[in-house]
Amino acid sequence: DIELLSRRLVNVTDWLRRRHETQNLEFAYFGASTGAAAALSAAAGDAKIVAVVSRGGRPDLALDDLQWVRCPVLLVVGSRDTEVRMLNEEAAAQLKSPHRVAIVHRASHLFEEPGTLDEAAHIARDFLLEQFADAHDRQSASEKSRVS
Repeated sequence: DIELLSRRLVNVTDWLRRRHETQNLEFAYFGASTGAAAALSAAAGDAKIVAVVSRGGRPDLALDDLQWVRCPVLLVVGSRDTEVRMLNEEAAAQLKSPHRVAIVHRASHLFEEPGTLDEAAHIARDFLLEQFADAHDRQSASEKSRVS
């Protein structure tokens, strides 16, 4: 139930934003398989989400929401997962936000082959670090322009 999972993710994010110790943090979503569709649907309604990473995901299950996603999206798929790879490429064509499809060679759907899950994790980490740095730079520039 993608809608239910998405709503839960939105509720948790809202709850975290209201808490004193996390209210100034920025958030990104990471989803695998159907969880990726839920992450994309949740991000579609939230302009403050910094990024979404889908690992072996099913973004095609969120097709109606993809056009509303504004944050950068990384779709990580295994080269041996031909059906899901095709679904990711089709979904990527629906995204209007910056996006990239990263292919992990020798990986199947669950990234069970030696080293493939680590490679997917490194790709996701690098992408998220870049997106959080960019968001921080944008926030700093915005604060400087308000002070000037």
